[in-house]
Amino acid sequence: MSKVVRFSQTGEPDVLKLVDEEVPPPGEGEIQIQVAAIGLNRAEAMFRRGQYLEAPQFPARLGYEAAGTIKAVGENVHGYKVGDAVSTIPNFPLNRYGVYGEVINVPVTAVAFHPLNLSWEEAAAVWMQYLTAYGALIDIAKMQPDDFVLIPAASSSVGLAAIQLCNLVGAVPIAMTRHSDKKQELLNHGARHVVVSEEEDVIAAVENITEGQGARIIFDPVGGPMLATLAEVASSHGIIFQYGALSPDPTPFPLFSVLGKGLTIRGYTLFEFTQDPQQLKRAKDDIYGWLEGAQLKPLIAKTFSLDEIVEAHRYLESNTQFGKIIVTV
Repeated sequence: MSKVVRFSQTGEPDVLKLVDEEVPPPGEGEIQIQVAAIGLNRAEAMFRRGQYLEAPQFPARLGYEAAGTIKAVGENVHGYKVGDAVSTIPNFPLNRYGVYGEVINVPVTAVAFHPLNLSWEEAAAVWMQYLTAYGALIDIAKMQPDDFVLIPAASSSVGLAAIQLCNLVGAVPIAMTRHSDKKQELLNHGARHVVVSEEEDVIAAVENITEGQGARIIFDPVGGPMLATLAEVASSHGIIFQYGALSPDPTPFPLFSVLGKGLTIRGYTLFEFTQDPQQLKRAKDDIYGWLEGAQLKPLIAKTFSLDEIVEAHRYLESNTQFGKIIVTV
């Protein structure tokens, strides 16, 4: 028997229940992991609320990222053995797999080794954030030294990963945050500039920072009315990645900015990247090397225990965190 998190209706964090459940042996092409730590993601809160790319099927499971030790391997699994330290890559439907639990089964395609210089908590905070940022900024946009990169919601784990990748390449990360209470921390963690969207003129600030060029790459998980402003501060032939929909408001299409500047507004999710074996291998190899060399380092905001999963989700939706929220098992 294993303690696992399930929910039987959409809603607030308190719909999450910790239950005892028998976990079956791993099936063909699956690996069973004894979980040590779980990384939380906003996508999971949206799934819990019924506001995600897939609708939950009840009783629903939850969770994309975990780190732990292999407990068993299914048939036709190669390259992994019992006792290996591994972490999970989000490339599976939440209705079929979920990692909120003491013991989990996941497809072998979602399993990766991580550098041993990482703690369990750090290992559970690797793949969602770095692969999401890598796929957009490096693989698709071909980020170059001195590119101006505007990063809304920059204090999130993915935003901080984007800042780190910008600095690794030599691009200029411009962090965007709603309130000034996170400004100094963003500067301390690598942002070259910080724009406080609810306290200053975003258009004037970005024009000043970029000396009128605008940002060639904009990496936005929010959407909503701000998209019009982002299009206005984009450079000629710039690209806006819309990789999330955190805003509850409609997202008007900025037609004249798109036409006038030849902009690309690119819908993007991690899954188009993690489900391509060649692209994923290249990204995993690069990220592994940068983590091992301490050129990248996950930032942990706060840790909770598994029986505090409701409190952890409340904190996730408070928007007060700086970095990744971790649940230890």
